[in-house]
Amino acid sequence: MNDVVAVTGAAGALGGEVAKAMSRRGYKVALLDSERSRSRLEELRDSLKDSFCATGDLAEASTWREALAGIERAFGAAPKLAALVAGAWQGGSPLHAGSRDGTARAMMRANFETAYEGLRALLPAMVASSGGSIVLVGSRAAVQPWSSGGAAEYAASKAAVLALAQTAAAEVGDRGVRVNTILPSTLDTPANRAAMPKADATRWVSVASAAEVIAFLLSPEARDVSGAAVPVYGGA
Repeated sequence: MNDVVAVTGAAGALGGEVAKAMSRRGYKVALLDSERSRSRLEELRDSLKDSFCATGDLAEASTWREALAGIERAFGAAPKLAALVAGAWQGGSPLHAGSRDGTARAMMRANFETAYEGLRALLPAMVASSGGSIVLVGSRAAVQPWSSGGAAEYAASKAAVLALAQTAAAEVGDRGVRVNTILPSTLDTPANRAAMPKADATRWVSVASAAEVIAFLLSPEARDVSGAAVPVYGGA
């Protein structure tokens, strides 16, 4: 397998699991995350065969230009596949409480703008070569916003991600490029366990399970799937 897959948020629980799953399948893996995640990213890179890492603000086009240049130097090719996992969650109070200044902007930047700049950076080469697959990470809150009480800004940002992905899928479908989205409920990560210590984590989605769904959507076996919003709800 010679194709290159780019994984954003690769220093996180889900992104790291996706990177490992794609590496096991024989892909060359480009790991992307923020500068503050450099040490974890480099540790993951060193554990994988045929891997490369780059850090920066993934909501900035300049970061993507530098990362893609580095990927081409490292692997001699642009990514044909990508998992846009990078994102964030903030919540805890309703809109009417008036105590969440800056949250909407932060959620749009972390979730929507990273996906937007990723698609803008990755799609041109895929379209030019008439092939490619991208999976974005949305949320069940994108289609069931009532399940995200206290985190309206997060739900809105993930709804924007879904709309972006499905529009992009329509734009590039006839050029051999597929774009899909998974919609997890709550992922079973250390961060989520720390944030919600009283929740029943046994009903959450394992990162290994979600990573396998992403790997399938990126694979040739999913060649007829594009524009999908795939529920990954577990028992939650």
